[in-house]
Amino acid sequence: MKTIKIIIEKSKDAYSAYAENAEGINGMGDTAAEARKSALESIKIQKELDNFKHKDYQVVFRYDIQSLLNHYKKVFSLAAMERITGIDQKYLQHYSTGLKKPRPERRKKIEKSLHDLGAELMALEL
Repeated sequence: MKTIKIIIEKSKDAYSAYAENAEGINGMGDTAAEARKSALESIKIQKELDNFKHKDYQVVFRYDIQSLLNHYKKVFSLAAMERITGIDQKYLQHYSTGLKKPRPERRKKIEKSLHDLGAELMALEL
Protein backbone atom coordinates (compact mmCIF):
# COMPACT_ATOMS: atom_id res chain seq x y z
CA MET A 1 0.00 0.00 0.00
CA LYS A 2 1.30 3.42 -0.98
CA THR A 3 1.34 6.12 1.71
CA ILE A 4 0.70 9.63 0.39
CA LYS A 5 2.21 12.10 2.85
CA ILE A 6 0.55 15.52 2.67
CA ILE A 7 2.27 18.40 4.41
CA ILE A 8 0.09 21.20 5.80
CA GLU A 9 1.83 24.47 6.63
CA LYS A 10 0.83 27.98 7.62
CA SER A 11 2.14 30.79 5.46
CA LYS A 12 1.69 34.50 6.03
CA ASP A 13 -1.65 34.67 4.20
CA ALA A 14 -3.06 31.13 4.05
CA TYR A 15 -2.53 27.44 4.64
CA SER A 16 -0.94 25.28 1.99
CA ALA A 17 -0.98 21.52 1.49
CA TYR A 18 1.21 19.47 -0.81
CA ALA A 19 2.13 15.85 -1.24
CA GLU A 20 5.71 15.18 -0.30
CA ASN A 21 5.92 12.00 -2.35
CA ALA A 22 3.35 12.31 -5.17
CA GLU A 23 3.27 14.82 -8.01
CA GLY A 24 0.29 17.05 -8.75
CA ILE A 25 -1.31 16.89 -5.30
CA ASN A 26 -1.63 20.23 -3.56
CA GLY A 27 -4.17 22.54 -2.00
CA MET A 28 -4.72 25.90 -0.34
CA GLY A 29 -7.19 27.39 2.10
CA ASP A 30 -7.86 30.03 4.70
CA THR A 31 -7.73 27.28 7.35
CA ALA A 32 -5.83 24.03 7.76
CA ALA A 33 -9.13 22.18 7.30
CA GLU A 34 -9.72 23.91 3.95
CA ALA A 35 -6.17 23.14 2.78
CA ARG A 36 -6.60 19.51 3.81
CA LYS A 37 -9.92 19.25 1.97
CA SER A 38 -8.40 20.93 -1.09
CA ALA A 39 -5.52 18.42 -1.15
CA LEU A 40 -7.95 15.50 -0.95
CA GLU A 41 -9.92 17.03 -3.82
CA SER A 42 -6.65 17.25 -5.75
CA ILE A 43 -6.19 13.48 -5.35
CA LYS A 44 -9.72 12.96 -6.66
CA ILE A 45 -9.00 15.14 -9.70
CA GLN A 46 -5.72 13.33 -10.39
CA LYS A 47 -7.59 10.01 -10.28
CA GLU A 48 -10.25 11.30 -12.69
CA LEU A 49 -7.50 12.49 -15.08
CA ASP A 50 -5.89 9.06 -14.71
CA ASN A 51 -2.67 10.72 -13.51
CA PHE A 52 -2.81 8.90 -10.20
CA LYS A 53 -1.21 5.47 -10.51
CA HIS A 54 -1.88 4.14 -7.01
CA LYS A 55 -4.93 1.92 -6.61
CA ASP A 56 -4.25 0.99 -2.97
CA TYR A 57 -3.14 3.98 -0.87
CA GLN A 58 -3.54 5.74 2.44
CA VAL A 59 -3.19 9.44 3.16
CA VAL A 60 -1.13 10.71 6.09
CA PHE A 61 -1.16 14.39 7.04
CA ARG A 62 1.86 16.10 8.51
CA TYR A 63 1.24 19.45 10.15
CA ASP A 64 3.67 22.08 11.28
CA ILE A 65 3.03 22.83 14.98
CA GLN A 66 1.37 26.19 14.32
CA SER A 67 -1.11 24.62 11.86
CA LEU A 68 -1.81 21.66 14.15
CA LEU A 69 -2.55 23.79 17.20
CA ASN A 70 -4.79 26.14 15.23
CA HIS A 71 -6.60 23.33 13.41
CA TYR A 72 -7.48 21.52 16.64
CA LYS A 73 -8.06 24.55 18.90
CA LYS A 74 -11.82 23.87 18.88
CA VAL A 75 -11.13 20.37 20.17
CA PHE A 76 -8.21 21.00 22.54
CA SER A 77 -7.85 24.19 24.54
CA LEU A 78 -4.32 25.24 25.49
CA ALA A 79 -5.07 24.01 29.02
CA ALA A 80 -6.06 20.60 27.62
CA MET A 81 -2.94 20.49 25.44
CA GLU A 82 -0.85 21.33 28.50
CA ARG A 83 -2.40 18.40 30.39
CA ILE A 84 -1.92 16.05 27.43
CA THR A 85 1.67 17.07 26.59
CA GLY A 86 3.06 18.45 29.84
CA ILE A 87 4.12 21.60 27.95
CA ASP A 88 3.24 24.95 29.53
CA GLN A 89 0.39 26.86 27.89
CA LYS A 90 2.63 29.89 27.44
CA TYR A 91 4.88 27.92 25.10
CA LEU A 92 1.94 26.35 23.29
CA GLN A 93 0.51 29.83 22.71
CA HIS A 94 3.83 30.98 21.26
CA TYR A 95 3.85 27.94 18.95
CA SER A 96 0.25 28.49 17.83
CA THR A 97 0.93 32.10 16.83
CA GLY A 98 4.23 31.32 15.12
CA LEU A 99 6.09 33.56 17.57
CA LYS A 100 8.34 30.62 18.44
CA LYS A 101 9.03 27.24 16.92
CA PRO A 102 9.50 24.20 19.13
CA ARG A 103 12.77 22.29 19.19
CA PRO A 104 12.66 18.86 17.49
CA GLU A 105 12.46 17.07 20.87
CA ARG A 106 9.46 19.19 21.84
CA ARG A 107 7.73 18.51 18.50
CA LYS A 108 8.23 14.78 19.06
CA LYS A 109 6.84 15.09 22.60
CA ILE A 110 3.67 16.74 21.28
CA GLU A 111 3.32 14.11 18.55
CA LYS A 112 3.88 11.20 20.95
CA SER A 113 1.42 12.63 23.47
CA LEU A 114 -1.29 12.94 20.82
CA HIS A 115 -0.57 9.45 19.48
CA ASP A 116 -0.75 8.03 23.01
CA LEU A 117 -4.11 9.75 23.52
CA GLY A 118 -5.32 8.37 20.20
CA ALA A 119 -4.26 4.83 21.15
CA GLU A 120 -6.02 5.17 24.49
CA LEU A 121 -9.20 6.37 22.78
CA MET A 122 -9.03 3.56 20.20
CA ALA A 123 -8.94 1.01 23.04
CA LEU A 124 -12.19 2.33 24.58
CA GLU A 125 -15.49 0.55 24.38
CA LEU A 126 -18.79 2.05 25.42
